[in-house]
Amino acid sequence: MSRSNQHFVASLIHTIATHTSDVNSVAFSPDGTLATASGDKTVRLWDTADFSELTASPLVGHSYYVHCCTFSPFGTILATCSTDGKLILWDVKSGSKVATFQHSSKQSIRVCRFSPDSNYIVSGSDDETLALWDITTKTLVRSYNTCNDASVVACAFTPDSTFIVSGSSIGDLRVWDAKYGHGKALSYTLDCHDLGVTSCDFSPHIKVKDHGISGCVTYELATSGQDNLVKIWEMTADLSCALVLKQKLTLKGHEGTVNFCCFSSNGSFIASASIDKTVRVWDSSTGQQLCEVEGHTRYVTSCAFSNDSRLLASGSNDKLVMIWKLTTQEDCIDNYKEPQCALKTKDANGVHKPMDSWSAEEVGDWLGQIDLGQYRDNFVSNAIDGTELCNMNDKMLIDLGVAAMGHRNKIIRCIKTAQNKPTVSRSVSNLSDNGIPDEYLCPITREVMKDPVMAEDGYTYERSAIQGWIDKGKDTSPMTSIPLKTKQLIPNRSLKMLIQNYLDSGKG
Repeated sequence: MSRSNQHFVASLIHTIATHTSDVNSVAFSPDGTLATASGDKTVRLWDTADFSELTASPLVGHSYYVHCCTFSPFGTILATCSTDGKLILWDVKSGSKVATFQHSSKQSIRVCRFSPDSNYIVSGSDDETLALWDITTKTLVRSYNTCNDASVVACAFTPDSTFIVSGSSIGDLRVWDAKYGHGKALSYTLDCHDLGVTSCDFSPHIKVKDHGISGCVTYELATSGQDNLVKIWEMTADLSCALVLKQKLTLKGHEGTVNFCCFSSNGSFIASASIDKTVRVWDSSTGQQLCEVEGHTRYVTSCAFSNDSRLLASGSNDKLVMIWKLTTQEDCIDNYKEPQCALKTKDANGVHKPMDSWSAEEVGDWLGQIDLGQYRDNFVSNAIDGTELCNMNDKMLIDLGVAAMGHRNKIIRCIKTAQNKPTVSRSVSNLSDNGIPDEYLCPITREVMKDPVMAEDGYTYERSAIQGWIDKGKDTSPMTSIPLKTKQLIPNRSLKMLIQNYLDSGKG
């Protein structure tokens, strides 16, 4: 997904409710596998094609709270760390343990990250140290002691695997040599976040200037903290390893501690998760907030982009993992395809036949064209020809076995469309019948939404419409007829903002 000046719309497409305790970490592999780590001592692996759990899952090996999970650059190994003081490497395909590491103190390990070149993994612990491990030899390369009486809760490699940055629970950032064996911090910045750093991540992009003896490299770093902020830093290093860390942007918006932040794989976006129960997406170059995602009922602990930045996963203390589809306003309009409502049937003279002249068989074919072919046999066996179809109403559709309100609305809407333009085969349109983007219309009322909310089925409705549906004692989705496991309604503030912008522009 390329950078856009437009705001995103986040649509909930799946919820994982398998974990029995807090979900502390989520991570995507390059091929789309999703890993989720929990306080229930397990790590689980999911296929994002259908959100089925992989045969190797769950990964069981920790004896206490699992704090973090992260994939190797090629996605073949998953690393997890825990309060039990263990850093475990897992073979993703088989689910078997590849290696188990521990700091000499055997204290809790809070965070772990692979080097982009796949040679090393670094871990941060409550014992004030970082440990650098060689993945091939499964040995400790070196330890880094922060000497600051604080837990190491964040760490990340630069994209070229040359440096490591660590963040502590008292708020400082330190830069370490990952390549040449220096054990002392090359640079440190105190009070980067009041009350403590919570996470850090590097953009994949590197800027190289002045090749030669005076050459320098600039990296972009994102950090989050207990001060409710996300900050973007420029870190510049020259060939003598002289380092300068300079704050570039401050991203304000969260109303509580920001527990986690991460870059998208192309470096264009940053996602942040907070105890204010939201996930926010930001433009990394401007700091503009592009999306606010609400859905969790407790603190959001972690978030992750898929490799193509189309999916965003979030984990929470509510024990749930939610997967969101990210689209821009432009995507919503361009990708919307209105049903082809006019039957492509011609009479003997080659003229498109009006609906009221269709046979029952032609009505059945039309149902297939609007993707409701499952009702064809019922319509044909009840001799519903074009004349009957033109006089169809909601009660008649129920009698014909069309139980889902969404399907009944679609049939009625397509009937009206075909009647309005009976002799024209309609081209695919991006807009609803009245010219308003269909994304902005409630599926139940077909009116522009004023207070859009998401239900458990993943659809967005006008609050009063879906609440009325629920209040009538109906426990199934109006769109799919599948039972709703929860009656919780989640405000879709991103969509509400897009609708308001659309109306303010005078188009609505």
